[in-house]
Amino acid sequence: MLTKYRGEMLLALGALFFSANGTVSKWVLESGMPAWRLTEIRSTGAFVIIFILTFIKGGFPLKAKLNEIPKLILFGVFGFAGVQTFYFYSIARLPVSIALILEFTAPLWIALWLRFVRKHEVKASMWIGLGFAFIGLIFLAQVWKGLTLNGPGVLGALASAFALTVYFLQSKGMSHKRSSGEILTWGLGVTALFYAILMPWWSYPTHILTKKIELLGRFHGHHLPGWLLVSYIILFGTVVPYSCVMAGIIRTTASTGSVIGMLEPVLAGAFAWVLLGERFNLIQLIGAAVVLVGIAIADRASSSTE
Repeated sequence: MLTKYRGEMLLALGALFFSANGTVSKWVLESGMPAWRLTEIRSTGAFVIIFILTFIKGGFPLKAKLNEIPKLILFGVFGFAGVQTFYFYSIARLPVSIALILEFTAPLWIALWLRFVRKHEVKASMWIGLGFAFIGLIFLAQVWKGLTLNGPGVLGALASAFALTVYFLQSKGMSHKRSSGEILTWGLGVTALFYAILMPWWSYPTHILTKKIELLGRFHGHHLPGWLLVSYIILFGTVVPYSCVMAGIIRTTASTGSVIGMLEPVLAGAFAWVLLGERFNLIQLIGAAVVLVGIAIADRASSSTE
């Protein structure tokens, strides 16, 4: 039981760091850094750090049997690169709020997979909790303000949700044989290679790293060097949250990880409120509360799902 609570705390901590990273990323993106390039540098930087830490801790993290390599590559392509690529594709065609709601249908797909493919029992309270959480996200995002949906954008967001489902399920499956550091090294390494092939490093916009970036919101008028903000994104927006989430999944279940991950939109809104000066109205506050209630209900059921 203590291990489960530690896992849940790690998952919540990961969601907290991912959420805070949204504000810092927005500052960098507003400075002219293309979203794809930011993903490329954060994945590559995080890969190098986690590779070194895992190597120091206990051996060569990329070591694998020949028959394991295809599965590890697919995990990196779909579980890491796929989530980010399809998400960016969808937000270019949909309101961010709607794209996030579609992406965070991942817990539903995990529950359906466990129930109808794995033939595991899924408690009724799990479906009730997920229902509450999705309704809360709809209120939080106020999707009725942007209901003109772009077909390819919807498909991209759903593809991101499926990729996120793969991430949670495969992470848990591989945790029986590999440490969290090894899993992350492979996932981030494949992502870094994927983006390096698509966008070679010699064409990278390095000038953004040396320029002074103006901060938005409550810090308007203040500036920080681009390299410092990007370093924050690599360390505290990628290495720390991914490590927390992976360690949390190992101690709990894939369904628990995906459910607690639904905290991210709520926390991201809170950081935007505090740091960027963006405000929640009453409907959004109610939505945030409903999300938290849904997470609490679904989390109690998720421990017996796998």
